[in-house]
Amino acid sequence: MNKQLTFKVAKALGKDVGRGIARLDPDDIQALGLEIGDLVAIGAGRRTAARILPAHSEYRGKKLLQIDGIIRENAGVSIGDMVPVSSTTSRIAKKISLTPIGSATAQIDVTFINRSLQGMPLSKGDKVRISVLGLRNQEFVVEDTLPEGFVMLKKDTLVEVLKTKAAGIKKANQITYEDIGGMGKELSRIQEIIELPLKYPAIFQHLGVEPPKGVLLCGPPGTGKTLIARAVANEANAYFISVNGPEVIHKFYGESEAKLREIFEKAAQKSRSIIFLDEIDAIAPKRVEVTGEVEKRVVAQLLALMDGLASRGQVIVIGATNIPDSLDPALRRPGRFDREINIGVPDHKGRLEILQIHTRGMPLEEDVDLDRVAELTGGFVGADLLALCRESAMHRLRKYLPHLEPLPDGLPSDMVTSLRVSMQDFLQALEEVEPSATREFLVEVPNAGWEDVGGLDEIKQHLRETVEWPLKYADLFDQAGAQASRGIILYGPPGTGKTLLARAMANEANANFISIKGPSLLSKWVGESEKAVREVFRKARQAAPCIVFFDEIDALVSSRGMGGGAVAERVLSQLLTEMDGIEELRRVVVLGATNRLDLIDPALLRPGRFDLQLQLGLPDCASRRQILAVHTRKRPVAEDVDLDGLAAGTAGFSGADIRHLCNRASLAAVRECLAQDSSPLPAPPSIEICNRHFCLALAELRAWAKQDDPDKICSEPLKNDK
Repeated sequence: MNKQLTFKVAKALGKDVGRGIARLDPDDIQALGLEIGDLVAIGAGRRTAARILPAHSEYRGKKLLQIDGIIRENAGVSIGDMVPVSSTTSRIAKKISLTPIGSATAQIDVTFINRSLQGMPLSKGDKVRISVLGLRNQEFVVEDTLPEGFVMLKKDTLVEVLKTKAAGIKKANQITYEDIGGMGKELSRIQEIIELPLKYPAIFQHLGVEPPKGVLLCGPPGTGKTLIARAVANEANAYFISVNGPEVIHKFYGESEAKLREIFEKAAQKSRSIIFLDEIDAIAPKRVEVTGEVEKRVVAQLLALMDGLASRGQVIVIGATNIPDSLDPALRRPGRFDREINIGVPDHKGRLEILQIHTRGMPLEEDVDLDRVAELTGGFVGADLLALCRESAMHRLRKYLPHLEPLPDGLPSDMVTSLRVSMQDFLQALEEVEPSATREFLVEVPNAGWEDVGGLDEIKQHLRETVEWPLKYADLFDQAGAQASRGIILYGPPGTGKTLLARAMANEANANFISIKGPSLLSKWVGESEKAVREVFRKARQAAPCIVFFDEIDALVSSRGMGGGAVAERVLSQLLTEMDGIEELRRVVVLGATNRLDLIDPALLRPGRFDLQLQLGLPDCASRRQILAVHTRKRPVAEDVDLDGLAAGTAGFSGADIRHLCNRASLAAVRECLAQDSSPLPAPPSIEICNRHFCLALAELRAWAKQDDPDKICSEPLKNDK
C-alpha cells in the first residue's frame, strides 16, 4: 500500500511554474518511499499528479509542499492548506484531447503542444499552460485521455485540440503569487491582513477582535499594485470587484453615491469578496482642497460604507494610489484602511525575479545573463522590465523578419523554434527602454568612458573610490563600516573636463543619471523652486543607484547674504536638508560642477554634504598628450603628425581648446581636399590629416586669441611645461 503524508502548501519557485513540479524535503521524499523524479498524487477529493524534486535548503525541515498556482487549482487547494500526498504511477497516453481556455488568437501547432507537454503527468480536468507563438501564455483544459487516469505524453501520442468550449471551463490566465516577483515581504503582509480574515473568520471571533477591513497600496506607477490585488483575489478564492476611480463619478445628482452603495451591497451578498479601488485618489481627495460638492459627497459616502453603522460582512477593500498624500485623512485611519503597504522600486534581487517571470515562456540563447541585466536596470519597476523583455523580443524579430518565408498554411514549427532571444537583444533594448521613475529628468548620456578622458588620473581614481565602489561593492563597505560620500564638487577653469567626467562616471558606475542645469530649477512662482528640488531627490531615491549632476551649481546655491534674494536662500535651505537631513540619501550620489567655488555657500561644502572638492586645473604636457590621443583616435591622422610636439606647443590650452584644435585641423584637411578638385565626385575622396593642418589650426587659434587678449597666449610656444 502506498504511503500517504500530509504537508502544508507553499508557493512554488518562479522557474517551476507550468512544469508540473512539486518540491519536498529530501527526508520527506524518503519517508514516502520515493526517489527524485517519481510521481506523486496531490489532493484528497480531486487529485492531480506532479513530478517530485528536492526543495532548496531554506525550505527544508518545515513539512512544506511547493506547488505552483496551476497545480493548486487542479488539486483544489490554496497556500496554507494541509494536503495529503502519496505516490502514484502513470501510463503512456495514446490520445489526449485539449480545449483552449479563453480565445486562442494564434494558430496552434499540435506538434509543438506535444513537445511542450512531454514529461508532465496529466489527467482529465487538469489545466495546463503552454507558451505558444503569438500569445504570452495559452492555457488548455484536458477534456479526455486514453487510457484514463494519470498519463504521460510521448512523441507518438495523438494530440487533439477541440474548437468548441465544454461546460465548466476554468478561467484563463489567472494571476498567482508565482507571477509576482520582488515583493516577498509585501505579499506576506498582505496575506496576513486579507487571506486570514477571509479564510478563517472563526479565529477572529474566538479572539474577540474585528478582522481588518482594508489595505492601502502605495507606490510609484508600474510597481505591481493592481497585480497584487488580482493575485490575492484569485488565491483567496474570493469574489473580486474591480472599480476604476473615475468611473464612479456620474453627472446626475446622487448617482455617484448610489453607484458606490451598489458596489458594496453586491460584495456583501457574496460569502467573501474583495473590492479593489484603483486610483482611489480620484474619488477620495482631501475635502478641504476640493471645491466641488460631488467629490465631497462621494468621500463622505465612502467613509460611511467602509466604517459606518451597518456591517458589511466579509468584505475587504483594497485601495491603490501613487499619491497617498492627496487622500482624505479620514480614510487613512484604522477601521477603514488598517494598513498602508508601500510597494517600492525593486532591488537587484527583485528585478532578477521579475525578469525570470517575464522570460519564463521566452526562448533564450545560452549567452543571456539575467543577473547582468538586473544589474544594469537600476530604478526599473516591474512594468519597465516587462517592456524591456518585450522590446528585446522585438529586436530579435526585426532581425529575423527578412529571412521569414511563410508557407500558405502558416509558419513551419522548425522555423518558429529556431527563433531565440540573445543577450545582445537585451542590451539593445536597454538603449530604448528607460526607467519610468526618472523619465521626466532623464537625459541621453553619451557613451563616454574613462578612456575618453585624457589625463586627470588622480581625479578619476577619487571618483572611482567615492562613487563607483560604494555602488558596485556595497557589501564590502558594510563590512568595513565605511560610509559612501554624499556629494562631490568638481571645480576649475572652463573647459577642463568637469561635465565630461560626470558623463564618464554615469556610464562606468551603471547607475541612473539625472542631469540638472543650475538655473533650470528656479521658478517665478513662490515655492515652485523648492518643490522642484524635492522632486529631483524623490525621483533619485526611487531610481537608486542614481547620480544627480548639478551643472553650474553656483547659479543655484550662491552664498546667503550675497543679494541672491529670498528664493535663492529657500532653494539653498531645501538642498541642504535634502543632502543631509532627517531622510537619509541611500545609494544616491550628488555631483556638482562649477568654475566659481567662492560663490557657493560654506554650509554646502562641509563633510556630510559635499565631502570632496576636487580641483581640475589646466592640463600639463603629459595630460595634453593624452587628450590629443583621445581626440585623434577616430580621425584619419597621417604618420607625420607629431603629437608630442603639439602637446609641447599647446601650453595654456584646456581640454576644450585641444578638442577645438583637432576639429579645426580636420576642417583644414577637408578644405584642402575640396580645393584640389571642385568637380562632383562619384565617391567621397580619402582624407588624411597631416601635421601641416595642425600647424594651420594652431596658428588660427593663436591669432584669434591674440586679437581677443594679446597677453593671453603668446605667439611662440613655451619651451618647457611642468
